[in-house]
Amino acid sequence: MNKNISHFLIGAGCFVSGAFAMKVADDNKITVGTLRQAQQLIGLHFSDAKLDSAISDLQEFRAGYERIRKQPLTNNVAPALQFNPLPVGFTIHQKKEKFKVKAPKGVKLPANKNELAFYSVPQLAELIRTKQISSEELTLFFLQRLKIYGPKLECITSLTEERALRQARLADQEIKAGRYKGMLHGIPFGVKDLLATKDYKTTWGAMPYKEQHLDLDATVVQRLEQAGGVLVAKTTLGALAMGDVWYGGKTRSPWDVSQGSSGSSAGSASAVAAGLLPYAIGTETLGSIVSPSTACGTTGLRPTYGRVSRYGAMALSWSMDKIGPIARSAEDCAIVFNAIYGPDVNDLSVREAPFNYNTSLDPKKLRVGYLKKDFERNYGFKANDSLALLALRNAGIELVPLELPDFPVRDLVLTISVEGAAAFDELTRSGRDSLLVQQHKNAWPNTFRAARFIPAVEYLQAQRVRTLLIQQMHERLKGIDVYISPSFSSNLTITNLTGHPCVVVPTGLQQNGMPTTITFMGQLFGEAQVLAFAKFFQDLTPYDEQHPPMAFK
Repeated sequence: MNKNISHFLIGAGCFVSGAFAMKVADDNKITVGTLRQAQQLIGLHFSDAKLDSAISDLQEFRAGYERIRKQPLTNNVAPALQFNPLPVGFTIHQKKEKFKVKAPKGVKLPANKNELAFYSVPQLAELIRTKQISSEELTLFFLQRLKIYGPKLECITSLTEERALRQARLADQEIKAGRYKGMLHGIPFGVKDLLATKDYKTTWGAMPYKEQHLDLDATVVQRLEQAGGVLVAKTTLGALAMGDVWYGGKTRSPWDVSQGSSGSSAGSASAVAAGLLPYAIGTETLGSIVSPSTACGTTGLRPTYGRVSRYGAMALSWSMDKIGPIARSAEDCAIVFNAIYGPDVNDLSVREAPFNYNTSLDPKKLRVGYLKKDFERNYGFKANDSLALLALRNAGIELVPLELPDFPVRDLVLTISVEGAAAFDELTRSGRDSLLVQQHKNAWPNTFRAARFIPAVEYLQAQRVRTLLIQQMHERLKGIDVYISPSFSSNLTITNLTGHPCVVVPTGLQQNGMPTTITFMGQLFGEAQVLAFAKFFQDLTPYDEQHPPMAFK
């Protein structure tokens, strides 16, 4: 090559390279024009002079973002801020009473062992306590059902068979030696696969994490095993706790396997409804226990925010995530909740408060509200909800009309978007969010990206409005022990923001054969009253005894 031409090309290359570098630098420069466009996103309008004055601060902030991003932040690192659901004037009662559930009488091992699939926790516990069946036999029974029906329902990410059989044999040894721990001793259970387990994968239902191993057991798993429970399965969840689509497919409702189970506690509800597990652990941020319990016809408890430790659980929204049981009945939920609630040094959001569940509570002495206007609207579950209210009135319960505060609660849901985007910041910035199965407009990848444009000021303003909502809820619920709501109404959003507990219970079937539910709400830390009231309702009605038609196929 001619030397002069060579030098020309090299020089041209340097010029192009330099021009490109200058263009990149120009693109990264913050200008008045940049800010003029950016403020359109937040609905504010500052003068050019004011925007120009802000440039140096914004450049410094952006440099700071880069330095902060170099600090390793795993999903389990919480912000140095804690959500407080307690309104001014609210007092947590501290008197603790002994938890006691009556053991059922005359429980016998059925001739057809398949019937065990739908026995309650107390019934199974009595069979184990009286040594009519061993924990190992019961564990093998549920493992077999999981192997048969789990693939059809797409409700299991991992069977924990080796660990389960080890625990079951230990339980049998302890019971034989006279060290019976209570109704969960020797009973199999499952946990939503966003709870860490030392020996098995913790996938969060998402393709980017499908091979993830976390070297710890979540506090909830530890507490259930300390109560003698036998972990047999990790259940599916919609990827990163949204919906029922996970990396392996779509979890199905056992009432109609062509229908999804809803989510995100998809597998927990599906497996319990199908008789594959006596109970399972779910989580809720904005309906993830209520919604799949409705689609599958199970009973679910969403506890008060700050009731159950989230240590070892995937974080989506630090100020809204809650952990609770999904089971056959309110009393089963009470038994499980009694084992998992309470303070934990690893989760400082959890408060000390007693759980005084009392089966002798007289429901007629409770002041029971109901969202009259919500029940008067036209919606799909109205006929079954009306029958549920009628059953309570016929049993002597006076229902007091109640209205919740009028707030822009849908707008406050940006809380989840912002906190979720922070929790999965690395996933977004690395581009690995493209591995998630769901990529539509309302899926997490787009939500997390969009949330980057929500100003910190607006997020904090939303939390201040949330404080007002909490206080007004406290005022509205004065004198109310329990109130009743349709399962899908603004109540679901409001109470997930305020942290109130609920129990969702089945109320029968729709014409298409799919289940319906109604929701009983409690005061903050009022799980005992709302569970006792839900048990009262279930004793009046047969709906929690209904099971899917595919169960014994």
